Amino acid sequence: MPNRLAQAQSLYLRKHAENPIDWWPWCDAALEKAKQENKPIFLSIGYSSCHWCTVMEGEAFSDPEIAEYMNTHFVPIKVDREERPDLDSIYMQALQLMTGQGGWPLNVFLAPEDLVPFYGGTYFPLQERYNLPGFLRLLQEIHRIYTTEAENILSVKSRLLNRLQQSTQLPKGEDLTADLLRLGLEYSAGILAAKGMGPSFPMIPYAGTALRGHRFDFPDQATPSVVVR
Repeated sequence: MPNRLAQAQSLYLRKHAENPIDWWPWCDAALEKAKQENKPIFLSIGYSSCHWCTVMEGEAFSDPEIAEYMNTHFVPIKVDREERPDLDSIYMQALQLMTGQGGWPLNVFLAPEDLVPFYGGTYFPLQERYNLPGFLRLLQEIHRIYTTEAENILSVKSRLLNRLQQSTQLPKGEDLTADLLRLGLEYSAGILAAKGMGPSFPMIPYAGTALRGHRFDFPDQATPSVVVR
C-alpha cells in the first residue's frame, strides 16, 4: 500500500510512496506524534536527481525488516530540499558541525521535544560497507542510546546548539579592513575550489560571496578566483 507521500506534489517525495517505511511529510501532525509518543524523528532530506538518495531509496528504505523497526521506534519524515530549503539549510549546517562534512541524502535523528539533532550522516548502506554500519544496526544502536543514555543525548544537543549559536555571532571590536575583506573572499573562493577532503557540497552563500568579490579592486593583490569543477 502506498504511504502518505503518494499524494505529495513533490516528485522526489512520490518516489518514496511505495516504500514500506511509514513516511510522513514535514507537518505538525508528524511532529506532535513524535512528541506524544516520545520517539526520535528520523529526518531524511534529498532531491530527485541525487544519486545516493536514489540508491538509499532502493536499498535501506525498501527493506521490510528496516521498515518494521523504523515504524516501531521512530517517526520517519521525508523532505524535498527544493521545497524546504530552510529546513535543508538548518540541518545541513548542523550535520557539518557534527561530522565535518555534508551531502545528500541528509539523514539526521532529532529529539522530538525541540527538534534538535543528536546524530546524523548522509548515505547509510543496507549492509555494512564503506566503513559504514548497516542501516538496521545503526537504527538499533540509536534506539538503544535514546532510551538508555538520556544525559548523553542532552550533552550532544547542548554542544551542538552552542556551536550553532556561535556561528551566528560576528566577532566584536574588529573593523572590516580591506585586508580582512580580501581574506574572507579568498576563504570563500577556496571552499569552492577545495580538493582532497574538502566539502563535496559547499553551501551557496560561499559561492555568492566569492562571485561578489570580483567587484572589488584590491591594489597589489590578486583577485580571489574560483575554480569550477
